[in-house]
Amino acid sequence: MKEGDVILTPLPQADGATKNRPALLLRELPPFGDYLACGISTQLHQAVPEFDEIISKADVDFADSGLLSSSVIRLGFLAVLPSQRILGAIGHVAPDRHARLLRTLSKHLVANLNGSAAKAMGSGKR
Repeated sequence: MKEGDVILTPLPQADGATKNRPALLLRELPPFGDYLACGISTQLHQAVPEFDEIISKADVDFADSGLLSSSVIRLGFLAVLPSQRILGAIGHVAPDRHARLLRTLSKHLVANLNGSAAKAMGSGKR
């Protein structure tokens, strides 16, 4: 497995059940080789504009993704997966899509960081 792979893994569903679903490996995490992954869904209406990304049959990397239909790569549905929970890779996304997703997530994580840190310091939280 490697970053940018589309994999199958058991993921929790809204009803609490676990189902084998596609996910994208975003980044390998130290020290045990677990992966930060985001879920992939065919429910395109769930896409968050300017955050999630839709991969469609017209995209150059769709055929390599292993997905069967247009799907939303959901940066808001994250999981840390030990390699033992990954059932296998079905494909991969283009390096530029992978990099774009990482940049989008990174920008979101550090947005308003100075404001949040100042609030935490002012409230006595450390």
